Amino acid sequence: MATAHNEANFGDIAKTVIMSGDPLRIKAIAEKYLDNPRLVNKIRGIYAYTGTYKGVEVSLMAHGMGMPSAGIYVYELYKFYGVEKIIRLGSCGTYKEDINLLDIILVDKSYTESNFSYTLNNEHVNITYSSKNLTKKLVHTAKKLNIPLIKGDVVTTDCFDWYMTDVNKFRERIPNYLDIKGVEMESFAIFYIANLFEKEASCLLTVVDSNLKSEELSANDRQNKLDEMTLIALESIIEN
Repeated sequence: MATAHNEANFGDIAKTVIMSGDPLRIKAIAEKYLDNPRLVNKIRGIYAYTGTYKGVEVSLMAHGMGMPSAGIYVYELYKFYGVEKIIRLGSCGTYKEDINLLDIILVDKSYTESNFSYTLNNEHVNITYSSKNLTKKLVHTAKKLNIPLIKGDVVTTDCFDWYMTDVNKFRERIPNYLDIKGVEMESFAIFYIANLFEKEASCLLTVVDSNLKSEELSANDRQNKLDEMTLIALESIIEN
């Protein structure tokens, strides 16, 4: 059945969904990589396509920016559309000197200061974990493709960190036992909802800006130069 945010009918969306924030990135991936892609949602410009990749059915769908937006679409995919696995393809920043633009981070766990879990489910949770089985497949696939991955933790924020009035104060509050590689705005919610429904979720992030080095990719590059992590995600779905 359709929802207020998704016009697709049950069965229009595959059991595995690859998601990204930018609808135009989803459109570009569908047109470049999928066989017989069909547009199954365009409400609010949040495109969703279903097609096949090397004979395996998969859906691609945007989730917008931030946990509130991503949380709506992910919740509905798991609850109303029978989705079993979600892989987020995202962009992120970094606070590490040894991490460079276009490096790919595979997220182990996500930390947040947000009250997302409390608002949604009446529990205070600040760390969520990716799915071990799905993450293991992504590692294996990246090795086969000879694409380097950086595995570690990320911070999921409620606002773009470049706009924080004092990013250093924020960084000081991050628990020092976490192996923080990047900062982004969605993975905590995706992992939390996946765990809530006992489903699978994982997240690949390409580094597009560095606060320490004052470097960033252009909007066009963020949309079109993320092929390596896209290939890892797509190839992983044909793994046994």
